[in-house]
Amino acid sequence: MNADDNGAGKFSLALSKDTMGLLSLHDMSHLDIGEEPALHEAKEFSRKHLASAISNMEPGLARYVRQSLDHPYHLSLMQYKARHHLSYLQSLPNRSTTAMEELAVAEFQLNKMLHQMEMKEIKRWWMNLGLAQEVPVARDQVLKWYTWSMTILQGSSFSKYRVEITKIISIAYVVDDIFDLVGTLEELSLFTEAIKMWDLEAADSLPCYMRSCYRVLYTATNEMADMAEKEHGLNPVDHLRKAWAVLFDGFMVEAKWLATDQVPSADEYLRNGVITSGVPLAFVHILFLLGHHHAVSGNAAELTNSIPPAITSASKILRLWDDMGSAKDEAQEGLDGSYRELYLLEHPAGDVEEHMRRLIAKEWQELNRECFSRRTFSSCFAQACLNAARRMVSVMYMYDKEQKLPVLEDYMRMLLL
Repeated sequence: MNADDNGAGKFSLALSKDTMGLLSLHDMSHLDIGEEPALHEAKEFSRKHLASAISNMEPGLARYVRQSLDHPYHLSLMQYKARHHLSYLQSLPNRSTTAMEELAVAEFQLNKMLHQMEMKEIKRWWMNLGLAQEVPVARDQVLKWYTWSMTILQGSSFSKYRVEITKIISIAYVVDDIFDLVGTLEELSLFTEAIKMWDLEAADSLPCYMRSCYRVLYTATNEMADMAEKEHGLNPVDHLRKAWAVLFDGFMVEAKWLATDQVPSADEYLRNGVITSGVPLAFVHILFLLGHHHAVSGNAAELTNSIPPAITSASKILRLWDDMGSAKDEAQEGLDGSYRELYLLEHPAGDVEEHMRRLIAKEWQELNRECFSRRTFSSCFAQACLNAARRMVSVMYMYDKEQKLPVLEDYMRMLLL
């Protein structure tokens, strides 16, 4: 930075010619925790000059810079980012492949084989359930659901955990569809009460499709609790069943809003949306699978009573991205509300997209603070939160004009298919 006449720091225009330096500056600027204005200036400076220089770059470098601007290192899926970087290096003329690059390619292939094996196991589980036939309105997107787990929990040591968490995510999606698309308010209330009782006999009075979903949910959760007990000495089933009850209560709030034509405030909707995003549910399960000791301050069991900032931030980021307006799931026609629509009712002349992006940026700063300075969770669990919020949500909901997900499709093709 240079100093202007008033002594204030400004970025020198001479830096605008250094492409790789600008890329590093742009990546670094996303480590913001809200306490250093210079990081925002760095982001704007680097983005502006890189974007203006792309048209004069050779095609390979232009593609690399464009991809880096769209997916900064700190906000990106690590394996995906590394694969693009390696592809760029291999495209450079008159350059020999290094031993390190050969090892990286081999590791990518081993990871892909492991992910494919996990995917086969999950597909077999899903097909044997028959839930897609029992609940015809439910989404059947096992590959997409697995991609969440594949990104949140990275590394060969987490293989069986990815399989188990995908089951929980799959069931949560089915429950969401039941609440949005098929259940009456009375049936949904009975469904919620049955979950709180946590007894298969409590499901006997439910409609057939709800009964089937209940059994799958009950079985998968108990099996995961047994796995956690064998590995870590604590059976968390009471905490897991409570997490499900909290999710169902959140869905019931939305169902009652719809049934009574009640219009919540945007803030009320977002507070409840933290729950109905499913993120707290998933991370309670992840925490106990990893071992409850990963909550290094406080009691892991308290997660179902008060959601800590790291998980709240991840939940808000997911909900806001989902409601941004571009995410229109091809298999969904539910009317469960939208932060965007509610905010516009309250602020008809407001710039809703800019407002939502500011909220997302604020939550990213909070999540950075948790990962860089606080010690609510172990680094392993904090990394999982980071992967879910910063590195997967924007990919999962970044729809193009044709309502497709090109980045997600590229991600799955490169790392899984």
